[in-house]
Amino acid sequence: MNVRHSGIGMTSARTRNRMIERLRTQGITDEVVLAAMNSVPRHMFVDEALATRVYEDVSLPIGHGQTISQPYIVARMIEVLRNGRSLNRVLEIGTGRGYQAAVLGQVAREVFSVERIKPLHDIAVLCLRELGARNVSLRYADGGMGLPEIAPFDAIIMAAAATHVPRELLAQLAVGGRMVLPLGSQEQMLYLIEREEQGFRQTALEPVKFVPLLAGKS
Repeated sequence: MNVRHSGIGMTSARTRNRMIERLRTQGITDEVVLAAMNSVPRHMFVDEALATRVYEDVSLPIGHGQTISQPYIVARMIEVLRNGRSLNRVLEIGTGRGYQAAVLGQVAREVFSVERIKPLHDIAVLCLRELGARNVSLRYADGGMGLPEIAPFDAIIMAAAATHVPRELLAQLAVGGRMVLPLGSQEQMLYLIEREEQGFRQTALEPVKFVPLLAGKS
């Protein structure tokens, strides 16, 4: 994969700015998140043949049956995750080619991202190295297990839909932390999980459509 840091035409800064204005009209108000979305060149993370659509509000295939989420969903999930606060240690489940991890790296002190598909993990390593995202650490592992050796995390974000909230991930969420994830199979809903002193609070956000969370490595 050829990494392309700057672009012309449909991958230009002007096109990226239009994406940011569209996000504003869609209700994204967190200026930190908008700045992060504007700073990360999304076209680096898809095949060149898809460059003309990369800043549209659509998900795009990245190979191996996986997709890169549409910009609105990335911005929405990170905005909910932040909730106006600074993020310290973030765990991402489902690196893909690394786009969301790169955006998270702009808003958090440390990001740990797990991918179960080796070719996607390898591409993400190249992309994030080219971007110089030194605060993003990538792991090739079973995402559903999280990273217990590094926990706790003050924020966890999942880029694949589970049928239930993984207990292993709940255990790795710090008190006061927030988790954003899609739940469901055919009908999916985005949820916010907040860890409190005495347990967890779950809030339904909006309908979504993600690839399923799968166990193991491939």
